Amino acid sequence: MATATESSRKAIDSVSYEDLYRRWEKGNWSAWDLDFTRDHTDWHETFNDLERDAALWNYSMFFHGEDSVTDNLSPYIDAAPTEEQTYFLATQQVDEARHAIFFNRFMQEVVERGSGTVASSLAATRPDLSWGFRKTFARLDSVAEELRKDRSIPNFARSIFMYHFLVEATLAQPGQHFIESYVDERGVLPGFGEGMKNVSRDEQRHIGFGVKCLSDLNKQDPDCKAAVADLLREVLPFITAVFVPPNWDRRYAEIFGSTIEDIYEQGMTSLDQKMRSAGMPLESLPGPPPIPIDLTPRERAERAIAMLEAGYIGEKTGPPQKDPVKIGMLFDLISRSVDTSATPNGGATIAWDFSDAEPWFIRIDNGNTQAQQGRLENADLVLRCRFEDWVDVIARRRDPRVAMATGKIRPKGSVRLLLRMGKLFGR
Repeated sequence: MATATESSRKAIDSVSYEDLYRRWEKGNWSAWDLDFTRDHTDWHETFNDLERDAALWNYSMFFHGEDSVTDNLSPYIDAAPTEEQTYFLATQQVDEARHAIFFNRFMQEVVERGSGTVASSLAATRPDLSWGFRKTFARLDSVAEELRKDRSIPNFARSIFMYHFLVEATLAQPGQHFIESYVDERGVLPGFGEGMKNVSRDEQRHIGFGVKCLSDLNKQDPDCKAAVADLLREVLPFITAVFVPPNWDRRYAEIFGSTIEDIYEQGMTSLDQKMRSAGMPLESLPGPPPIPIDLTPRERAERAIAMLEAGYIGEKTGPPQKDPVKIGMLFDLISRSVDTSATPNGGATIAWDFSDAEPWFIRIDNGNTQAQQGRLENADLVLRCRFEDWVDVIARRRDPRVAMATGKIRPKGSVRLLLRMGKLFGR
């Protein structure tokens, strides 16, 4: 009996780029045909103040996201290895522009943000963007720019992964499902709801292309896996913070019938599924595990949110929490994120001697890693620092080399192990 992964791979292999193009022709729709008359009434008379704030926060990220991906698709079209891929990507750029027009119409005609131009609507909604959104899409900008200079197969695979897997499948798709569910259940915003269904159908087609494309690229060049893994480790702290609501007000999701954990879980599940379909299951990626693969999507979601709330990843708004349970969770995550094959002689011990928190250590032994609170005598490597400075390194707010050069982190012990820290932890 075929496994679910094998079945999904066969489904991807059975779809051609020509099929995807035909679906685009059949699925065309007009952003200008949507009727927002009832939406205007619902927005101003049915929604309360909190619902308007929460919806605007969410819709603004979609609006700016659609504008960004429209601008960033050109280098993808230029770099595509085959004409069939080029033609489909050209249709996708048309789709993304149509999505941006749809959101702009809603912002202007319903929310009444902007003064007639797309630029004015974007400017009026920019304050609603989260820190995680800004960081993620700034990285999408730079990935697209790097693709202009390097059209190699691994770099094209890395770029497809950033766009189609992280931005579309992990972030946008769960957000679309969240919006569509409450719009349908409440019977509100009919014009917007119809537009979102059209957007979702387009995005499903885009994601299908991305999965097929990455699968094909991976077959062409084995270096694609390393390129994808490195990018995932780099941007994970940013994409994890995209859906952090203003002031951590959980009502921004709960007022519409979902929790933040629900949305994150859908994103984790989607990424898992798409990676398996592309022949790149997360557990197959080289180097340190970017995501704890032995946890369920729900557990990953809950831990990610706990790390964000504690200040261990995401935007720095103050000192990180020093709750022993949260610190224990952090070091458990660190222990699950070690590339055990990178240790000298298959094993090592690393200790953290914090000046502002209790000490911790991890023991890597024959492929297994365990974290424990306490002081370890004769550790192979000891890192003396403030807990806050170490958190800044984990969250990619501080370069570890700069931290050592400036004395923020003071290593003692095995120089060989210290030099392998980048391989151990994917930095």
